Amino acid sequence: MAQTPQEVPVVVLYGKEGCCLCSEALKVLLRVRQFVPFTLVQKDITDDDGLRKKYQYSIPVVSINGKEKFAYEVGEEELKSELAAATGELKGM
Repeated sequence: MAQTPQEVPVVVLYGKEGCCLCSEALKVLLRVRQFVPFTLVQKDITDDDGLRKKYQYSIPVVSINGKEKFAYEVGEEELKSELAAATGELKGM
C-alpha cells in the first residue's frame, strides 16, 4: 500500500548557503529519500532571525516531525532508523 503524504515523515533541514556540512547533510537526505519516502523541507536560517539565533552554531540541524534529531552531521543508517521510528515501521531497512 502506498503511503499518502500525511503518512510520511516531514524532515526539515536547517542550514544556510555556503555551509559545507549542510551540503553534505542534504546529499545524505536525498540519497535516503530514494529508498525511504519523506517530505523534505529546507530552511535557510539567514532568512529568519529566530532560526539564526537558535541554530547559528549548530547547523546543519535536521528535525523529523518537529523533533530535532541531528546536528552537525547526518548518518545514513541513523537517519533510516529515525525515519522508521517516525513511521512506526520495523527497523530492518
